[in-house]
Amino acid sequence: MGRGQRAEGRNGVAILAREAIPILTRRGLPGDFDDSHSRYIEAAVDSILIACLYLPNGNPAPGPKFDYKLRWFEQLQTYAADLLALNLPVALIGDFNVMPTNLDVYAPERWRDAALFRPDFRAAYADLLTQGWTDAVRQLHPKERIYTFWKYWRNSFERDAGLHIDHLLLSPTLAPWLRKASVRCGPRGWEHTSDYAPVMIEIEPPSD
Repeated sequence: MGRGQRAEGRNGVAILAREAIPILTRRGLPGDFDDSHSRYIEAAVDSILIACLYLPNGNPAPGPKFDYKLRWFEQLQTYAADLLALNLPVALIGDFNVMPTNLDVYAPERWRDAALFRPDFRAAYADLLTQGWTDAVRQLHPKERIYTFWKYWRNSFERDAGLHIDHLLLSPTLAPWLRKASVRCGPRGWEHTSDYAPVMIEIEPPSD
């Protein structure tokens, strides 16, 4: 299942499952908040609640898009806390458009003024983790320079000049099931492919 922005918009989120039917639980963040950009969808797949998001880019900063991203992130923080209160296995995943640390960007000094690297959003992401979420990739690869996105300019992929902006956050109930986390860089090198690479995790639920 998925949702996409109408007209000429390029935003969209989706949840697919193999040998299972996702049960839709929410489209858009709750409350009096405009999510006409189709940035959030949520569904139960087997015993796991999957929350898939596409957080606004926020550029140029400062400006209306930057302010919109701040409001969106604040609403996400509020709802993420509600998700944790369910005490269920929850995965909060997608394009956060945030590079949390210097390890998440190929040249930090070149990105100081970009919304993706501004202290406001790095702090907002850190606040999410302090709620109790586990960053799956950083949990298993705490000191590696890992990227999920490479621009289509100046041979960024060939030079490995990338950004790590896609994150998979796991609730305290789900985090102990984590076994592997990786970025499949191969598809990014295909012809006419996306500028993103798939981020993968493997989990192993309890056998009982």
